[in-house]
Amino acid sequence: MQDSGNTLNLMERRIVMAKQERPNILWYCADQQRYDTIHALGNSHIHTPNLDALCREGVGFTHAYTQSPICTASRATFLTGRYPNTHHVYRNNNEYSPSNEVLVTRLLADAGYDCALAGKLHLSLAKKGNLERRPDDGYRKFFWSNHPNPDYPYGHDYAIWLEEEKGVDPVELYGALTGQVGAGVPTELHQTTWCSEMAIRFINEQRDGPWLMSINPFDPHPPFDPPQEYLDRYDPEKLPYPLFRESDIERQKAFQHFEQQTTEAINPLTSSAQDNITASVERGAMGSVPPSAYDARMVKACYYAMIELIDDQFKRILDTLDKTGQRENTLIIYTSDHGELLGDHGLIYKGCRFFESLVRVPLIMSWPAKGVKSIKSDALVELVDLAPTLLEAAGLEVPYFMQGKSLLPLLTGQSDPGHHKDHVISEWNDGLAGHPAHSHGSMYSDGRYKIAIYEGETIGELFDLESDPGEFVNLWDDPDSSALKSELVLRHFQAYLATTGAGIRHATEQWPGAGHAPKSRSVYD
Repeated sequence: MQDSGNTLNLMERRIVMAKQERPNILWYCADQQRYDTIHALGNSHIHTPNLDALCREGVGFTHAYTQSPICTASRATFLTGRYPNTHHVYRNNNEYSPSNEVLVTRLLADAGYDCALAGKLHLSLAKKGNLERRPDDGYRKFFWSNHPNPDYPYGHDYAIWLEEEKGVDPVELYGALTGQVGAGVPTELHQTTWCSEMAIRFINEQRDGPWLMSINPFDPHPPFDPPQEYLDRYDPEKLPYPLFRESDIERQKAFQHFEQQTTEAINPLTSSAQDNITASVERGAMGSVPPSAYDARMVKACYYAMIELIDDQFKRILDTLDKTGQRENTLIIYTSDHGELLGDHGLIYKGCRFFESLVRVPLIMSWPAKGVKSIKSDALVELVDLAPTLLEAAGLEVPYFMQGKSLLPLLTGQSDPGHHKDHVISEWNDGLAGHPAHSHGSMYSDGRYKIAIYEGETIGELFDLESDPGEFVNLWDDPDSSALKSELVLRHFQAYLATTGAGIRHATEQWPGAGHAPKSRSVYD
């Protein structure tokens, strides 16, 4: 009996040790933040001291790519670990999120993680009169705020917080704001601040097992409206203009019928906010209807100020981890769902285009207990890689239907930080609900050459990112590049085929993650 008791105690101790070794997961996803907005990774004009510190404590990726330059399709990708071509969640304001798609947060919750979300989930319809229809997402706490504007329904947790905890009428607060570029609500009432408050409360809860906290603020998504105190930190006249050449105006005319929020390129070097004919657009539409004219450097000042607010609020969460002794064994991910054109090539906001400013995003990862430090990685990585990374870090098998490649070996120093994948891919499929163009396009890049192909079009894009990092010279119709174009079309097609899902598993197969999902759940295409 004594031996049996000792064996039982040993087993119990091993279970406790296993639980302790599983990391907590802090997953921060900004909205519409482009890749070149981190001071430590090359932007000397922006102030991001806390994200810089995170780079020193882990790995900063310089070539991370979204699988779709629009919110819902991208978020569905990094939550399922599957490409858009497989999960079919293409559009903002989908009627619903497919019940057959399994979210990584659900798998982690099934494995004992306590999961919470603050901010956006954005996998289905969320507009005036409708709360988002939640899938089986695994979140125990769900502090939902798809958009800070008060034109969303009651039940919008940020608006409730303003009313009940701050004593502020959200309709009056946001009703006082005008225009798409300029100062917004004060820091203490900001949605980004609210997201941090909710995260801090969740992290401070007492629990036995590990947790996952998804933090998804609306910023720096337009309208560009940081608190005044943050805007005051930037002098627009000292900021560089967007990437632009006069040839962009004519070049973009061939693409202006595509599904995109800016249809006509303007010269951002001479544009003035006084020429904006959309200045009277209602507040709720400002995030999707871009200004017709704008002060490009003022826009950039607002955008950078919004990111600096995120940086400060992110620090509050990290400080909480330190104070509670949880920082060492917390896997921290900072990223964004997609980028922002920000005036590059005379365009602003987003759409069916694949410029680097739209498809490249920030990605920083840190795990003090097991991760390497101060690594700047130029490896090609994708947001589809995040879900398998989380599962592997938690000691769980990655199910057969996930298509991403775990970044954990790179984070822990077990693989070359200079290489992860040979290519990346991104796609757009009728992403703007209600847009008459219904555009479809796909991009392939091997790090040097990038090709973008659009359904039903004879025009496309081909760039040599080594000699032309600003993407000013389109080689699509260049006779000297015809052989290169043919080769890239073939490689693009082969890569796109590989994003097709595994489908219904063979009757004799057992997928590795079967023990982590309810038997009633199925995944098919």
